[in-house]
Amino acid sequence: MNPKNYQVTRVIHFCYGHRLLEYSGKCRHPHGHNGVLEITISSSVLDSLGMVIDFDEIKKKIQAWVDAELDHKMILNEKDPLVPVLQQMGDPVVLFPSNPTAENIAKYIFDYAKKQNLDVRSVKLWETQNSCAEYQP
Repeated sequence: MNPKNYQVTRVIHFCYGHRLLEYSGKCRHPHGHNGVLEITISSSVLDSLGMVIDFDEIKKKIQAWVDAELDHKMILNEKDPLVPVLQQMGDPVVLFPSNPTAENIAKYIFDYAKKQNLDVRSVKLWETQNSCAEYQP
């Protein structure tokens, strides 16, 4: 098996709201983040242009999806009592089967990138400038 020695990372900024059910700290209340996403793609070889992948391809496949599906949305546990209220108001809601922690959001984005046939190595989500979560298989 060839090691994947080459890696490129694209940084994507987006805003989202969430809250954590059954959590005793501040995050039990609805609040928002200016998230910074780092998606890293790896390869054992470079293409004919000397690239792992064109950064523009990551932008088209991942950043466009993040902008459309996650940016300025409330990401909530599907059991959250706020869901029907927000839906009735017409507010955009993204539902997770569990709490929308930074860890779970990172995995959600990772899984989407894999479905786009990207050789994604990791997804890191900075929730604040001091705190991040990373998912890699």
